[in-house]
Amino acid sequence: MSKVKKETIEAKGFAIQIYTEDFQNDYISLTDIARYKSDEPSDVIKNWMRRKDTIEFLGLWESLNNMNFNSVEFDRIKSEAGYNSFTLSPKKWVEKTDAIGIISKGGRYGGAFAHTDIAFEFASWISAEFKMYVIQDYKRLKSDENSKLSLGWNLNREISKINYKIHTDAIKEYLLKDLTNEQLSYKYASEADMLNVALFNKRAKQWREENPELKGNMRDYASLNELLVLANMESYNAILIGKGMDQKERMIELRKLARTQLMSIEKLNNTGIKSLEDKSKK
Repeated sequence: MSKVKKETIEAKGFAIQIYTEDFQNDYISLTDIARYKSDEPSDVIKNWMRRKDTIEFLGLWESLNNMNFNSVEFDRIKSEAGYNSFTLSPKKWVEKTDAIGIISKGGRYGGAFAHTDIAFEFASWISAEFKMYVIQDYKRLKSDENSKLSLGWNLNREISKINYKIHTDAIKEYLLKDLTNEQLSYKYASEADMLNVALFNKRAKQWREENPELKGNMRDYASLNELLVLANMESYNAILIGKGMDQKERMIELRKLARTQLMSIEKLNNTGIKSLEDKSKK
């Protein structure tokens, strides 16, 4: 499943794209911001990037946020900034310095995107007034997102109370049962499918045959608890492989891990729900 999330804000009638890949750092379209000033946004961005104070600002941001920043190449670029012959584009900046604060994206909805810190600086250069409109609608967007997260947390809390019994029954039905000899002796083509059997009691192919109407794979429909345990299983499996343990032995160990961790998490969830309920009554 894609981790990319796209949004749009508006400033003085101009739509401005925003996207995030880690849900922590937002990147705002410099191309869309530049359209406020000109119908040739790429030229506007290049004019801003060729300025010496812009280069210094970008270099400082990268030094604070990017451990792989090429400071040697940055020094060379900074020494050339200010000359009439000097030009710099987002793509060239990234290629030369391994920068992460500005990203050049292709495609219909591509263009230059920059981390919010940099995008707001660029908007200020375009127009102080326009920058305020950009920031205002960006704050509105983040406020809406926080409200949705709050609603989602409360909804998940109620669902958790309902699903606790269902999850507990599922553990009893599947995880407390021993794996069949066939499941233990089967030579799995991929480690991922072996983990599927260890946690979900079925291979990916079997799940698809049982759920032809569903898109994606069984992991897309797993609970948060199951995904957390699966991540731990993947790490543990790597350790067991490093120890030279064969697949059958690893399957047994991973099954034990899945059983123990899922039961512990369910117990923790139930305790947490009761604790929250007790606090709400006070």
